[in-house]
Amino acid sequence: MKAILMLEDGKSFIGESETLQKERVGEVITNTAVVGYQEMMTDPANVDKILVLTYPLVGNYGCAAKFNESDTVWLAGLVIKESSRIFSNWQARESLGSFIKRNGLLFMHSADTRTLAVHLRQKGSMMGVISTETFDRKELLSKIAALGKDKSLALIDKVSTQKVVHSGKSAGKRVAVLDLGVTRSIMRQIESLGCSLKLLPHSTSGEEILRLKTKGLIISSGPEDLPGLEKVAGNIRPLIGKLPILGIASGNLALAMALGAKINKLKIGHRGVNYPIQSPSSFKGEITAQNHAYILDHDSLLGIKGLKISGYNLNDRTVEGIESKALKIIGVQYMPVSPGFHETNEVFIKFMKMLGRD
Repeated sequence: MKAILMLEDGKSFIGESETLQKERVGEVITNTAVVGYQEMMTDPANVDKILVLTYPLVGNYGCAAKFNESDTVWLAGLVIKESSRIFSNWQARESLGSFIKRNGLLFMHSADTRTLAVHLRQKGSMMGVISTETFDRKELLSKIAALGKDKSLALIDKVSTQKVVHSGKSAGKRVAVLDLGVTRSIMRQIESLGCSLKLLPHSTSGEEILRLKTKGLIISSGPEDLPGLEKVAGNIRPLIGKLPILGIASGNLALAMALGAKINKLKIGHRGVNYPIQSPSSFKGEITAQNHAYILDHDSLLGIKGLKISGYNLNDRTVEGIESKALKIIGVQYMPVSPGFHETNEVFIKFMKMLGRD
């Protein structure tokens, strides 16, 4: 059946859809990665987003449960150019189409994603609606406007655990993970270092965390829900300097807010797997995976005593990392993905060294 993606500026794109969902509204974002579509669909950071994949052919290696970043497909919708008719991968258990139908995702294909991506890069991120029910311009724009007025959306509440969850080695270093929308790949890396983990609800107070007597705290990635992150910042502020803290992506934003830093929004977010960063203390560069639209304000960071900027994005010189030995913190705006099979990102290794010996 015919489907339409209407953007809040009135620009529309026509495609096809065979899914049962009829209509969804959300922020329209692009991602330039060639692979990883299943991980993106199940990443809590993408909750209620309409994801546009810029790579023209999607689904050629199928899907398998082992690649899910969570138990839920969080997207409001997925828009692609062409869906592969076949899949070939020894690990695959089903096709992309089967995975999408089984999870009830609103899926639109045969769309001009190249023109759509260029339009978003020129105009900036915006809200949109995918519909197979109506193609009336005024009706669709009114639905986008209605969601924009809804201030009750609490995205971190949607994705965070509601109870304390234990994992990892019971005899390992005790580390708390404040769940803003943590991914399985992050948890696997921390567990591989021999930690005993306590996954905590995002609303856990600083006093409660201190009572756990953990060696350190990791504030996970998740949706860029600024009101929710401000609450998290208030909760963790009393912990700064008292125990080592690692902030990842949205967790880094919350950590910086707790320090008093300002947050800015990019015109078009960093979303892909080929973003180069560099430490100002060396000539060493690193290619990173990123999925964020907000960044730390450079000048406000310079006014925080004992804090140093540990990484810059080489494309636009935005801040990608912060560190402080005195304050016992590490923060990264990018996703510290595993560099290889059963390998652990250097960020987690550095954090473990900060925890010290038992």
